Amino acid sequence: MFRNKEIRRFGFSFAGITLLAALAGFALQRQAGILILCAAAAYGAAFFLFTRARYRSIAKISEQIDLVLHDADVLYISEADEGELSILQTEITKMTLRIREQNDALKSEKKLLADSLADIAHQLRTPLTSATLICSLLKDKPAEAERRALLREMKALFLQMDWLITALLKLSRLDAGIVVLKRQQLEVSGLIEAAVKPLLIPMELHDVTLETEGAEGIKIWGDSEWLPEAIRNIVKNCMESAGDGGTIRIICEDTPLYARITIRDNGPGFAKEDLPHLFDRFYRGKGGETSGYGIGLALCRTVIARQGGTITAKNHPKGGAMFLIRFPK
Repeated sequence: MFRNKEIRRFGFSFAGITLLAALAGFALQRQAGILILCAAAAYGAAFFLFTRARYRSIAKISEQIDLVLHDADVLYISEADEGELSILQTEITKMTLRIREQNDALKSEKKLLADSLADIAHQLRTPLTSATLICSLLKDKPAEAERRALLREMKALFLQMDWLITALLKLSRLDAGIVVLKRQQLEVSGLIEAAVKPLLIPMELHDVTLETEGAEGIKIWGDSEWLPEAIRNIVKNCMESAGDGGTIRIICEDTPLYARITIRDNGPGFAKEDLPHLFDRFYRGKGGETSGYGIGLALCRTVIARQGGTITAKNHPKGGAMFLIRFPK
């Protein structure tokens, strides 16, 4: 306590004033001087006890701050009566809880980042390993037909890696809040047309039938660049699930509360254990037979959610996978 300069200054000032008052009291009358000394001693003792108690409370607060700095799990909560120190203690407790919450959130984000980097490395390693193997086969100077087949396969691998990197960059931009999604009124028919246009040739090559119903006249609010990409990823997923000769149906409905777009295929549908994780990043299914990277549906959910919509997936009662997208009015 006496290490505090202000306390020392107060002590010297109090002693000086007491000495001068006592000398004046003794000069007037002996009893007056003694009374002044006794009163000064009483006031000094009371001040000492009161200040020591406050310093002990401050010491406890200091210990708590030290525990916070050393990331301890103990949280001291003062039982002091209402007063300045009690208010200070309460505010420090709030600050401590807030710091710990933020610290836990940062740890979770750090773990998520580490897991994501590991997943990205794994996803890129597979096509890179295949491309390296193709390069070693090309060194043996195979026949022209085999060389062309190997080059086509290598080109497909590089296209897969390009798509993966592009999708990851889009996801990271959305997560970081860099992308500002526009809010404009869109015709659902035009939205679906823009979404499926790049897939029409692959559908024709694989004899996949696309049926659209009820899209005319329905309008929603969203971004004209990102929403078609989200729907395109869903249609692409259905196209891969349906396989050659499959059918994809897009059914649009307009209600007073929301506009709904249902996309379904006639494929085998989802495994029961995969349903809760379909929109998780890098999730490719328990069976391990999925050829994708587990990025497309995660990107869909992020884009649609940022537009104020919702997306769910389930199996259709008559078979096949079904995605339901809702946009509130």
